[in-house]
Amino acid sequence: MAEKESRALAVFGTASDVGKSIVATALCRIFSNAGIDVAPYKAQNMSNNSGVTPDGLEIGRAQIAQAEAARVVPTADMNPVLLKPNSDTGAQVVLQGKVCTTETAKGYFRDTTLWAEAARESLERLMQRHELVVIEGAGSCAEMNLYDRDFVNFRTARLSRAPVILVADIDRGGVFGQVVGTLAVLPPEDRALVKGVIINRFRGDIDLFSDGVEMLESMTGVPVLGVIPWFRGFTIDAEDAVPLSAKVDPAGGPEEGKIGIAAIYFPHISNFTDLSPLEHDPAVALHYLHYPRSLKGYKALILPGSKNVRGDLAWLYSLGWEDEIRAFRAEGGIIMGICGGYQMLGKSIADPHGIEGPAGITRALSLLDVETVLEEDKCLSNALGTIAGTAVEVSGYEIHHGRSAASGVCNSFIKMTARNNCPVDELDGTVSSDGRVMGSYFHGLFDEPAVKNWFLSFMELSYRPQKHEKGRRESYELLAAHFSSHLDLKKIFTIIGVVS
Repeated sequence: MAEKESRALAVFGTASDVGKSIVATALCRIFSNAGIDVAPYKAQNMSNNSGVTPDGLEIGRAQIAQAEAARVVPTADMNPVLLKPNSDTGAQVVLQGKVCTTETAKGYFRDTTLWAEAARESLERLMQRHELVVIEGAGSCAEMNLYDRDFVNFRTARLSRAPVILVADIDRGGVFGQVVGTLAVLPPEDRALVKGVIINRFRGDIDLFSDGVEMLESMTGVPVLGVIPWFRGFTIDAEDAVPLSAKVDPAGGPEEGKIGIAAIYFPHISNFTDLSPLEHDPAVALHYLHYPRSLKGYKALILPGSKNVRGDLAWLYSLGWEDEIRAFRAEGGIIMGICGGYQMLGKSIADPHGIEGPAGITRALSLLDVETVLEEDKCLSNALGTIAGTAVEVSGYEIHHGRSAASGVCNSFIKMTARNNCPVDELDGTVSSDGRVMGSYFHGLFDEPAVKNWFLSFMELSYRPQKHEKGRRESYELLAAHFSSHLDLKKIFTIIGVVS
């Protein structure tokens, strides 16, 4: 291959949740398969879905997935600014992998110099270390009221001299308005950087949109690089919202013949990607529930992570969820808490330093005999272990301020064997005496098919695991193959200055 002319390619969107992260992930694997040393980058991420790098730093979960797709080790430079919302107007700021401060939206945007400078430093390091950097934008790249403060989209493209691919979501409708409108409001020098458009999430006969492609190209003068059909059969971590495919507050209960699992949809839900393997198992009906209802018909209830545990616990009480949870427990239902959800299952949550809000202590659900104290130092680690009393191997990652201690006789959930590649002999989580209430700090538990199969078999003895179940890494190959079959790769490689 000839040496490329540019060292970066930017993937921007017409709006939030149009699929920028997935497109960037696919391109990372496509470029890696072509023998290019590629790395992902997103200057600023607003998401409560985060992960831990091998050196113990925190970045957005999407950038960890993109690094895996690119076959490179994830680093904090790949997401130098991470905003983790913990209230309607505020967020914890994680700067180059470490907690920096908590800011209101006004405070954060009052002066973005510090954040922009950290993002620039990280981008420069990545471009020095790798042949190509795939830059993911944030939200809409044409929010004109924020344009002078936006260092994630076109300012980054200009800084890195990156050509831009614009992603639009046809499934939500108005794709002509998305593309034409975005290009129309951009300043001429930024519009000139847009070298192609990808139409994402198409349903139906793709040939019926051929005239739409011609019209878009005629109206904008920008080539359409591909129309991507909706993909099924494999899963890639989403970024910052429960996937569009998820069922939130459905009218009925679980489908006949499926294992019904309910997950409470907290206002500050975090790391919902923990549940993705369950959602994509054909034997499971996973429903996110925001409003209380009878849990009759469900086999299990999951309390996922939360970025504001005491606040979400107060919300849970105010809506009346406590009665439904206790009724489900009394009827023998299985209850699991992950991270913040685990803390809610204990007896109390104390926040003496005001980490997530006003200092104080909140009564928890008392379904597990543990007490939690939120500490100033955040635990960030990748960990390995086995489910206690079994040979089922577990891998996951921890991101939490809480330290939970048993206040009575408890069974442990996981026997840890390693943390951050160092051998340990520790215990994680708690299980009730009858084994039907369990909690753990491990995110990513169900990414291991053996753990998912153990959990589903525990609640449904007749469950039969999928044959040849696709793991996360195999999903990257399937994603790349799916995109490759619908993209004009010759044009894309030409855009980045690589020719065969």
